Amino acid sequence: MASVTEPLLDTIEADESTPAPAPAAAPTGNIGAGQTRPAVVLTPSNRAPASTTPAELEAGLAGIFKQSSHPVALFFLYLFRSLAIVVYVMGGFLTDDYVLSTVAVVVLLAADFWNCRNVSGRTLVGLRFWNQVDEDGQSHWIFESRDPSRPANPVDSKMFWIALYLFPVLWILLLILSILKLNLSFLPIVVLALVFNFTNVIGFTYADRDAKARWASGVGFGSYGLAGSMVGSVVKQGVGRLFR
Repeated sequence: MASVTEPLLDTIEADESTPAPAPAAAPTGNIGAGQTRPAVVLTPSNRAPASTTPAELEAGLAGIFKQSSHPVALFFLYLFRSLAIVVYVMGGFLTDDYVLSTVAVVVLLAADFWNCRNVSGRTLVGLRFWNQVDEDGQSHWIFESRDPSRPANPVDSKMFWIALYLFPVLWILLLILSILKLNLSFLPIVVLALVFNFTNVIGFTYADRDAKARWASGVGFGSYGLAGSMVGSVVKQGVGRLFR
């Protein structure tokens, strides 16, 4: 039993001392010698990143108005059209008075129709149209266009045609939604909006085609004193009957 009680420290032998490993020698010489890489030159790019933040979006809208030759006309073109849709959609949430909301939408639609035909179209793209009844009672539509030597601002022209064709599509979607929801009380407002919008679409489309055809053929016109030199033509009676 004496061997059992002896301390274990007396029986464990110490480890042999081993020298510490020498640090690895740092590599010397030219790494990748013989391989030549072209120098990388960082140059600033003129292309701006995609605008995703609200600040950048606001800057983009501000840039459109800065590049526009008639920012006020462009602003009111979108203002009347947007307000008409907003009041129509939000009218039930803002007020319970059906007559008040209907009158507000009709007034905005009428203001947009007049502004688009007489102000925005004339200043932004140099086009205008109106109806004229001759002595025989025949209805004719007269188109005017600006002298091509004074072309419209590309930004004004693009934004005008976008507004002209975009908002009728939105009203068509609202018409389909009203039918699906059986909300027939507001259906006359949507129909009136489509009549106003498609009247401007057809009128300005024919005015643009008429102006391109006449100036391509080199036909001269008189001056009407509206936004510079204007040109006019009487369209076929069939087109006039379309607007009756």
